Order: sequence, then C-alpha cells, then structure tokens
Amino acid sequence: MAGADISDGCIRVKNGKIAEIGRRNEVKFHPDSQERVIEIKNGIIMPGIIEAHCHMGITEEKKGMEGDDCNETVDPVTPYLRAIDAVNTMDAAFDDAVRAGITSAMIGPGSSNVAGGQFAFLKTRGRRVDDLIVKAPAAMKVAFGENPKVNYSGQGQSPSTRMAIAAMLRQELTKALAYDNKKKKALEKGEEFEEDFTLECWLPVLHREIPLKAHVHRVDDIFTAIRIAKEFHLKMTLDHCSEGHMIAKELAKEGFPAIVGPDLASRSKIEVQNMAFKTVGVLNKAGVMTAITTDHPVSLIQSLPLCAGLAVKSGLALEEGYKAITISPAVICGVADRVGSLEVGKDADIAIFDGNPMEVFTRTLYTIIDGQVVYDAQDQDGASSDI
Repeated sequence: MAGADISDGCIRVKNGKIAEIGRRNEVKFHPDSQERVIEIKNGIIMPGIIEAHCHMGITEEKKGMEGDDCNETVDPVTPYLRAIDAVNTMDAAFDDAVRAGITSAMIGPGSSNVAGGQFAFLKTRGRRVDDLIVKAPAAMKVAFGENPKVNYSGQGQSPSTRMAIAAMLRQELTKALAYDNKKKKALEKGEEFEEDFTLECWLPVLHREIPLKAHVHRVDDIFTAIRIAKEFHLKMTLDHCSEGHMIAKELAKEGFPAIVGPDLASRSKIEVQNMAFKTVGVLNKAGVMTAITTDHPVSLIQSLPLCAGLAVKSGLALEEGYKAITISPAVICGVADRVGSLEVGKDADIAIFDGNPMEVFTRTLYTIIDGQVVYDAQDQDGASSDI
C-alpha cells in the first residue's frame, strides 16, 4: 500500500512502530536480544485492515435497547455528542474485528439525526476507550434522506422533508459560523469569551480539521450534501453513496471521497434500492477515492475483507480492493500518518493471512496492533505478547 510488494520480506518492530522494512537480507535482526521472531512460510503480510464507518460498541450485539446508544432520537440536531462516551469496548464485535485482521475503525453515531455527533477513530483492542483513540473528534456525522425524515415526522416535528433536513443543517452551520467569528474577535481584542459547548464542536469542521461525515444514499441527497459542503467550504466524506455509480463522473469532478456500503445488507428501504457491489469499482475507475464499509452491525464487521472481495468480483481492480480497506480509508479518515500502509515510523498495525483476505477460505494467522500480537491463530486464549 506504499507502492511496492516485497517478496521474501521482513519487518522489524520497535516500541510499537515499524522500525525497518525490506527484503529478508536487508533487515538486520539481533538474535541475542529479547526480540520475538515470527516466521511466515507462505502468506501475505499487509497493513492492518481499516473499517471507515461503523457503529461497533455503540450498537452492541445481543443487547437490545440496553446496548443501543447509536441515536439520540429526541432532538434532530445533536452535534455535541461524542462517540467515545458511548463505545463499549467489551462488545463482541471488537474481538471479531481483531480476528479478521481489522486493527482500527471509525466509530460514531447513527443517521437518525440531521447532525448526530462526533466520530472517533479507534484501535480495535483494549479495555479503556481513551487508550484506543487515534483521532477524536475525527468527523462530524450529518444525515440526509429517509432516516431523519422517518424518525421525526413520526414525532410530529421537523424534519419531515428533505428540504427541512437541508435547511436545519444550514441553520446550524450559520449559527456556528457566527459563533466562530464572535470568538475570534473577542480573542483578538483580549476580551473574555464564554464558550458554548453546543457550538464549540463545530469549530474543527469549520476550520477544515475534520470532515462532515454525510450519510447519503440517493443521487439527490448526494448532491444536496455537496451543495451545502461547498456553500460553507467544508471537507466531507460521502458515506454509503449507494447511487454513486449513476453519477460517477460528476462526483470525480467534485473531489469528495466515498465510503461505500454496506452492500452485503438487504435493500431494506427505498433509498437503497440501487445499491450494488459494482458501485465502488465504478467510482474508483472514475477517479473517486473510495473505501468500503460494513456499517456494522448492518453487516458484520468481520465481513469487511469479504465485502472488498465481492467488490473486486464486481469490477474493482484487485490492488484497489486492498487499498479500499487499508490506505484509502486511512487517508479519508485523516490518519494516514499513522496507519494504512507498512512504512517506517508508522504504527505497527499488521495483519498476516495465509492467503488473500478477500477470499472466503483465507485464515487470519496473526493480528498485531501497536507492536503487540493481539491474535494468534495458534493461541486461541487471546493472550497478547510484544514482538
């Protein structure tokens, strides 16, 4: 994922980072030290797989209402909510992710609200969420289309139309801009300024430090999201983008990346009637940077590499399939300086398979996060050990 495949390759890890990488005869080991050596006879060593959009640990498996903290469905505008305050790292999905070679994930609120709250980019192994954070906040969730409409029209309040969704988001962004300008002027003059918790959360978005994470399926919703992002000069990712293949050339011109999926799920509502595994390949060929998502638990997190395989089967180039679950989501999520490829200085997040992980019979041999072996197929008790 950094531009080269290395046969008979070797990686040396030190202090949780990749210290050396190259051919076996180029990397010098120190057998008298305490270094652990893992030798793979035949297999693929690659960057840890990345899930670019999911609700793991917020919508817990088997827990019903008690474990569902995904949507605050009493107020359509809740940008100040933080994913890290709801992620339960004991959710079984984290263990499933690790066993599938998935080492990090973008996790956040769902799509019932016009503005749902802040996503966080987390590693997938650990007890305390604070220790898993790579970037938080990492994105601001906004949603267009059926989900906000269905949730709030049933409560007899706005939004009950797509017009209202767009208008409410514009109103909130306009308030946030006014707040930002007022704060800047006060600080320039050395005046006291009372921060507003409900608006402070928008500043990283307005300053283009993090993107809007836009839930969009239909063509019209995709273009509405783009229209608003351009009006306010914001960064944005197009999440789901189910009808993106119908407007691929236009999206390539606009330059916003797409996180496509969950195509393994059923077409459970009208706005996803045209979703298909071909979408990511059509967008990628048109020049759109693409990642693939399971949207866990809509599709199970461990199916992510298989979803990439189905996209390849439907036209996505094989190398682009690998990129769609490694370096591309790392770039899209703003964390490519740490994860997504095997390069010196990056986090030692490494997945080792006995074959192509996009093929159904392939087994995960090892999963390594921050230089720790967190999954060893030969050691099913889950014990971690440094390398």
